[in-house]
Amino acid sequence: MSCFNKILLFFLSFLLIHPLESVPSIIPLNGSCTDKCGNIVLKYPFGSGFGCGHPAFSRFIKCTTSGVLQFSTTSGIYTISSLDYSTNTFVLTDPFMSTCSSMQNSGSFTLDHDDSSLTPFSIMKQNMFVLLGCSTTSAVFDPKQDLCDGGSGSNVCRGMYSCKGVTGIGLEPNDPISTCCVYDPPVPVGSGYGLNLPRLQCSSYSSIYGFGGDEGDPMKWEFGISLQYNNSYYVDESCKNCEDSGGFCGFSGADESFACICRNGVNSTINCYGRGYALSGTWRHKIQTGMSIGGIIFFWMMMLFI
Repeated sequence: MSCFNKILLFFLSFLLIHPLESVPSIIPLNGSCTDKCGNIVLKYPFGSGFGCGHPAFSRFIKCTTSGVLQFSTTSGIYTISSLDYSTNTFVLTDPFMSTCSSMQNSGSFTLDHDDSSLTPFSIMKQNMFVLLGCSTTSAVFDPKQDLCDGGSGSNVCRGMYSCKGVTGIGLEPNDPISTCCVYDPPVPVGSGYGLNLPRLQCSSYSSIYGFGGDEGDPMKWEFGISLQYNNSYYVDESCKNCEDSGGFCGFSGADESFACICRNGVNSTINCYGRGYALSGTWRHKIQTGMSIGGIIFFWMMMLFI
């Protein structure tokens, strides 16, 4: 056998012995996708963890091991208390946000946004941010800025300051509302919203998305941050076919391409009926082992004829 043929034989045998060792799995295994997180039903584009749901949502949302659906931004981690698919909305609960029954010094709230990657979330227009315990020198009270709602906002401030909870931020019930502001930001409420309390010189904030049918009783008001999500993230018919077959719509690979996550731990490129399957870890290992053994046998048989 010529030298060239020997070299060719060596490389062919090497590929058979090490067929897929250096090639990563096209679709990562993920048997942890679920259709519920606690008592909240999860549907696409929402998912329970990385690889589940739409990648643009997965960066912000995950389900904890204790069954709590969380939403993360640069300002903190918030609990999703409710999710309404009919209106494309969900409500965040900030443990440091003030309510009528309990007020405390709060942190800031930011809805992440940058020019290169728009988030699919925006704050609902009817959501009202109430700044509490603000310094009288705060920029929100600058008459040239006009950042406070002086109309119906005054009634909201009076309602909040009538709560016994104001003692938690060093005030007394029914104190003057001169340190309260129903904040009307200088830019439209939406992606990229930021509420920086230290800069605004305020002690706390509250967020109200509804009055519970009684604007005169702040104990019945609905406290939380209501967000709307863009529902244009559905993946044609691929996701519907996946869900109809009992799978979860997800994504995989460096390009975050669509993947159907099946309940048996095998991931598919189409659905879970047995068509378009990618290799699972188990089958991948068996194929690698089989090809490696076959490559060794092939190599030694050819060596006998050299």
